[in-house]
Amino acid sequence: MNKNSILGFVLIGAILIGFSWYNTKVFKEQERLKQQQDSIALAQGIIQHTSEPTKPDTVVSKDIENRDLTTSVEDQKKENIYKETLISAASKVDDIKNTLENEKIKVEFSNFGAQPKNVEIKNNYTYDSLALMLVKEKGSEFTLNFYAGQQLSTKNFGFDLHSSSDTSLVYRLYIDSISYVEYAYTLPKEGYMVDLNINMVELGRHIPRNQAFIDLEWFLDVPRQEKGYNNEKNYSTIVYKFPNSTSVEDLGLRKDKSSEDVRTRVNWVAFQQQFFSAILVAQDHFNSGLISYNMYPEDDPERNLMNCTAIMQLPYSGEESVNIPLQFYFGPNHFKTLKSYDMGFEKIVPLGGWIIGWVNRYVIIVVFDFLSKFINSYGIIILILTILIKLIISPLTIKSYLSSAKMRVLKPEVDKINAKYPKQEDAMKKQQETMALYKKANVSMFGGCLPMLLQFPILFAMFRFFPASFELRQEGFLWAQDLSAFDSILDLPFTIPLYGDHVSLFALLMAFSMHFYSRMNMDQMNTGPQMAGMKYMSLYFMPLFLLVIGNNFSSGLSYYYLLSNLFTMGQTWIIRKYFVDEDKIYAKLKEKAAAPKKKSKFQARLDEAYKKQQQQAKTRK
Repeated sequence: MNKNSILGFVLIGAILIGFSWYNTKVFKEQERLKQQQDSIALAQGIIQHTSEPTKPDTVVSKDIENRDLTTSVEDQKKENIYKETLISAASKVDDIKNTLENEKIKVEFSNFGAQPKNVEIKNNYTYDSLALMLVKEKGSEFTLNFYAGQQLSTKNFGFDLHSSSDTSLVYRLYIDSISYVEYAYTLPKEGYMVDLNINMVELGRHIPRNQAFIDLEWFLDVPRQEKGYNNEKNYSTIVYKFPNSTSVEDLGLRKDKSSEDVRTRVNWVAFQQQFFSAILVAQDHFNSGLISYNMYPEDDPERNLMNCTAIMQLPYSGEESVNIPLQFYFGPNHFKTLKSYDMGFEKIVPLGGWIIGWVNRYVIIVVFDFLSKFINSYGIIILILTILIKLIISPLTIKSYLSSAKMRVLKPEVDKINAKYPKQEDAMKKQQETMALYKKANVSMFGGCLPMLLQFPILFAMFRFFPASFELRQEGFLWAQDLSAFDSILDLPFTIPLYGDHVSLFALLMAFSMHFYSRMNMDQMNTGPQMAGMKYMSLYFMPLFLLVIGNNFSSGLSYYYLLSNLFTMGQTWIIRKYFVDEDKIYAKLKEKAAAPKKKSKFQARLDEAYKKQQQQAKTRK
């Protein structure tokens, strides 16, 4: 390489270095001037905002009038935490509250994080007759976390109230003069749903292009609202729904704590209390999330029920401006109200699965809603509902009693067969002749069981319906003040394990009714040493067991079981007196037994098996 070439490369390098130095100096000077202009604009905006009178359609806290524009010593220490002047200034503004409300809910927002801080469900009250606050001050946090040249959490910054009206609030957090995060809240004049549009405007210059998601964190301390801590705890959890799924998932009931790492897309997440829920919906889905809850103890001084956490990932396209549509539902777990939003919210009401859930959704709730249009007393509605259920299943009940009566009148014949074949090796022949006797008499061994089994879905459906029925909440009847909670005629100064610290009269009456019903059926039960234990279970153990666990049932459920027992006793007396005549049944059975019968295939197989057994016995001998 000659001298001219070397000199040329040196000159080119010197020119590049000089040009780079000059560009850096100009860029720094432009940035300094831009920061000064932003600071001046922000200060002028604050002064103008505080000096101008509040618009009639804007709800702004009066504390803004006394805002101190001087920088405190503590603020000076924080001055260099954030790089951008505007974002640094936003971290040191005062907390200002703004409110949106309609006939259903009242939502108070804080400019810090532009998030809901207090949510009141109107026309509903706690058991202590206080305003029902689903979200309380210092009990909620809603924030976006993202990297925009530095790690930012929106909860740490005071947003500017850009615009407001009776139904909307628009907050903005400026990163620089043209880049900002906007929260646009809209509350319709009716309903429990709050729309939230998050607009990330001109943030492509700050957020890395390869970022595919933004973290959203939502924390909520769900307050206690109901009388019975255990019932409220047992019916509270976190529920979430996958896209294109007809069912929902939950973290389980009756747990002190639970968590789930959800690795797939999610439509919505619900923090569900027994009768009220806070639900966050992502219209474009969450990518994934980590959700968990922890139950507070019963003696929590703040009267909180559980702490709920949802850390979700929102999809982010990386464009200059991005819109993220979200929705909040703050309202009751009323089945028809939840269903009206057509998002699967109604699935959070724990009505049971498959058969039991079907009975509740399409039978019990339909009848309940129909009767409530004409009757104001829910105690009377439960009474009518019980009568209707008993009338509907009465054919099955009569069939069960007839089958049991046939088995009783055939018992002497069965005893003769047992006496005829006392040896163990004759068990096959004994079973064969017993089946032949039942076949001749046209009696099914399971005729009394199947009709009773068909009633179990209704019994379990009612067990799930009453504690989860919003309609019964704070509805009184007789001495019960709230049919959704336990009734108490005596508060004990101590707590009995499993039983509780009170005496429920409905549970007591339910246990007595079961004891008398069992005693009423004692004469219908077979005698013998094996039945002694069954009689003890029916007469004493089961009524006592129901008394203990039913003491904390919702009074509506105990009342229903009491009515069911009373009507069953009445049905039993009527059936025995007018439908079941054992002498006539015995005469008919004898008549049928005398008639020639063709052997069934099953009977033929039994005969063949018995013959082979006898042949093998002879061969062994």
